[in-house]
Amino acid sequence: MAVRFLSPVAALIVNYRTYDDLGRCLSSLDRYEPSLDIVVVDYESHPGGVAELQQRWPRVRVIPSAGNDGFAAGINRAVREAAHATRLLVLNPDSVLEQPIVEPLEMLLDTHLDVGVVGPLIRETDGRIQPSARRFPGVSTALGGRSSWLTRAMPGNRLTARNLLTGTHVREPIVVDWVSGACMLLRREAFDAVHGFDERFFMYWEDADLCRRLGDAGWKTMYHPRVAVRHAAGTASRQAPTRAQFAFHRSVFRYYMKHGGWTAWLAAPLVWPALQCRLALKLLQTHSGR
Repeated sequence: MAVRFLSPVAALIVNYRTYDDLGRCLSSLDRYEPSLDIVVVDYESHPGGVAELQQRWPRVRVIPSAGNDGFAAGINRAVREAAHATRLLVLNPDSVLEQPIVEPLEMLLDTHLDVGVVGPLIRETDGRIQPSARRFPGVSTALGGRSSWLTRAMPGNRLTARNLLTGTHVREPIVVDWVSGACMLLRREAFDAVHGFDERFFMYWEDADLCRRLGDAGWKTMYHPRVAVRHAAGTASRQAPTRAQFAFHRSVFRYYMKHGGWTAWLAAPLVWPALQCRLALKLLQTHSGR
């Protein structure tokens, strides 16, 4: 049996039918962060895929699962397996390291004791910067959010720039509202204080919700633009695009109702139908594009 070095930092990954991407992710961890303990929760596991993972990366702890309980539940399960870790590196299986990232991210946690989570700059596979540091969702997000019509038609508009920090104008680490769960380093103390991810978010928006609850508990969120990873966004979602669209819109509504206050309850009869119309349009685009 292979002996693993148990680092106080654990990399936590939830995989869903993306063994090729996961292999590239694990290879990059081997290259740039060889001392990390790694836990992979593998949903709808394929026996051959699990066997290959265990053979190629014996230090990786693979937790196979016949079902799919969602990203938030998967990360929470991985955290329980990494009971030794004081810092938690949440990483998507389609994220790839191109440099050591733990030490510079940890330095922010070490020097800012009120920071509970820090996220790096994230690049697309073609080098473009993903808007991974953002303002909390609000009315303006519907117009200038990452997937809004206005942002797709006019990426450089001022409303989008206000909601999404693209990294082009941010040179130093700064405090932000929330960072992407595609790659984030969490202080274990802070994560436990808010009881981890809310498992009612099957996928999408669980990162915004976590940062919001951390903020309510007195922990800050920081963005480090000098540390970067690459992320092939949407790889897992493409395995089940219809299910992903349903999950996205359910999570939007859940976040809105959870954090919107009494006005959210008053507007809910209007917001829910509007989201259903948006979902119908997205599904139409998804199926017509096949």
